[in-house]
Amino acid sequence: MIALHLHQSGRTQGQRSATARGETVTDGQPAADAGALLAAIAARGDRDAFAALFDHFAPRVKGYLMRLGLPAAQAEELAQEAMLTVWRRAEQFDPATHGAAAWIFTIARNLRVDAVRRDRLVPRLDLMAEEPPPPPHADAAVEASQHGERVRAALASLPDEQAEVVRLSFFDDRPHAEIERALGIPLGTVKSRLRLAMARLRTLLDDMK
Repeated sequence: MIALHLHQSGRTQGQRSATARGETVTDGQPAADAGALLAAIAARGDRDAFAALFDHFAPRVKGYLMRLGLPAAQAEELAQEAMLTVWRRAEQFDPATHGAAAWIFTIARNLRVDAVRRDRLVPRLDLMAEEPPPPPHADAAVEASQHGERVRAALASLPDEQAEVVRLSFFDDRPHAEIERALGIPLGTVKSRLRLAMARLRTLLDDMK
């Protein structure tokens, strides 16, 4: 299980960090190190490489998104989503055309653009929801039933630890902090299991269409 956890780390004077334009991974380390980590993830799903990449970039991506105007909570959520996208798409990274940091921050920036578009769309969807719904049709009822079956099948295919946090969060409507206490696991692990579960569910449901 890949534990995703954003942590705050202080910066000393003279410390350099990765930005949308910078390519330094840690003080004194070349940008090639991040590219090597991405290559290890792409080649063999190297979780240690991902952990190293996450520890370095996740807080910086969060700070970058906050500088673009996102609140801290949303920036943290999108930073985790960006790093999960890095994990899933590592094989798409091409060092001949992008630096590692630039590629990662581009993913984060695109997620931020999508989030802003969704936020603008929500009020319009709310207005549409106020309109009387059309009469239900038999085809729609069948489709809804089939969708429910697909969702149940996808949930059943999740690993037990992921299914448990999905049940507690979405079906029991329990906050993350309460799930953390109930399961005796770190809050970052709760969030990572939810993220991985939702990514897997999206993939499974797309495959079932």
